[in-house]
Amino acid sequence: MLDHGQAPPLTSRPAHPLLRRKPVERLVDEAGQGEGGALKRSLTMWQLTMISIGATLGTGIFVVLGEATPIAGPAVWIAFIVAGLTALFSALSYAELAGSIPVSGSSYSYAYATMGELVAWICGWCLVLEYGVSVAAVAVGWGQYLNELLDGTIGITIPETFSAPLGEGGYINMPALVVVLLCMVFLLRGAKESARINSIMVGVKIVTLVLFCVIGFMGIKAGNYTPLAPLGVTAISTAASMLFFSYIGFDAASTAGEEAKNPKRDLPRAIMLSLLIVTALYCLVALVAVGAMPWQDFEGTEAALAQIMENVTGHAFWSIVLAAGAVVAIASVVFAVLYGQTRILFAMSRDGLVPKAFAKVDEKTGTPRINTIIVCVFCAVLAAFIPLGELANATSIGTLFAFALVNAAVVILRYTRPDMNRTFKVFLFPVTPILGFGFCAYLMWELPWITWAYFGGWMVAGLVIYFFYGMRRSSLGLSALAVAEELTDK
Repeated sequence: MLDHGQAPPLTSRPAHPLLRRKPVERLVDEAGQGEGGALKRSLTMWQLTMISIGATLGTGIFVVLGEATPIAGPAVWIAFIVAGLTALFSALSYAELAGSIPVSGSSYSYAYATMGELVAWICGWCLVLEYGVSVAAVAVGWGQYLNELLDGTIGITIPETFSAPLGEGGYINMPALVVVLLCMVFLLRGAKESARINSIMVGVKIVTLVLFCVIGFMGIKAGNYTPLAPLGVTAISTAASMLFFSYIGFDAASTAGEEAKNPKRDLPRAIMLSLLIVTALYCLVALVAVGAMPWQDFEGTEAALAQIMENVTGHAFWSIVLAAGAVVAIASVVFAVLYGQTRILFAMSRDGLVPKAFAKVDEKTGTPRINTIIVCVFCAVLAAFIPLGELANATSIGTLFAFALVNAAVVILRYTRPDMNRTFKVFLFPVTPILGFGFCAYLMWELPWITWAYFGGWMVAGLVIYFFYGMRRSSLGLSALAVAEELTDK
């Protein structure tokens, strides 16, 4: 560790352009600093936890459950556990790195400090897929529950032409477009105000899911749980790969590292607490859902939980309540994930790998204003025209890849910087991060080939951008070049 006041080294040595690493000390020293201003430290541990839950708890249980149950059968709750275990191993690694390197870049910054610039760029590009594209996927699901709510309250629905994307019977998904733009308006108000709004929405969706479990429990029939795995164990693995999308977002707290009041203490706690709450709710809701409705009936349902509520009670009122809660719940996911995406691009911009506009901070609100507008408009357009299924799978593979790198980063940093102050340490090191890496690789393998094809195309596009833009404008590379030129002149 550097002595207090000592300037951090500009880069690791030797440093090939593709392998140059950004020292941890420099990452921490630059925390919060943007173009023309700085981010404000205003978030508490509870608000960080709510950001993480807000980014995670939503579409996975309200929408994707209906797609995974016909694949796994009554064992869909086991698929949630398998996906949750994969997330847990990675969450432990995230918690250690978040406590050691409390910056906004999440796994992008962790990779930059341990594996070099090229790997960091690849990781950051995967995070753009995880956060930016998942926002669009979640927004698509939001429109489905909005129609349920409108139908139950005023007896009308948005025509399919304007509520479904191309390829699914419509031309544009207007609800998805609108929810992203509404979230943009709130995000532009500032981190503290955004955290308050997010906490309220998270509270609403937790109450909604607990209410579902209470009412759904009364409709459980033991026969619905047998046979447990009618389509085999492999089907559970396939469903788990799909349901991993449900856990995307627990790492959102790590993107708030530069706006947390006490990041070294609070980030690890927020990450672990949020994952525990989300996993417990997912498994409980899935168990009640398949007990209250035969697994075959989930096929083709767009709002399965609302349908179960109506079937159990015999009254449309409760399905309306569930639909209203889902509208708020899914909106909060859009909100929190958009926040995370803007902070990751903020860190990448500060490093010079993407345009400097993404790091420009508004002096009044302390937010990356231009960054937020660009990200939100892009995600809104994507949500309006792309179907949910392809978005969910593409997001899962990008996230699994990023999580695998985080597990590797923990091992590398333990051996290269054993003296570093760590406020949280992974249990049973190095077994836990190795298992985390292995679980991620296994779930990636289970995804269909078309998802791999999309992922490959995304990676090729990312590498083209890096070699023609990022590598040449890297702040770390330019700093090293300036030092080399100075030494040459002397």
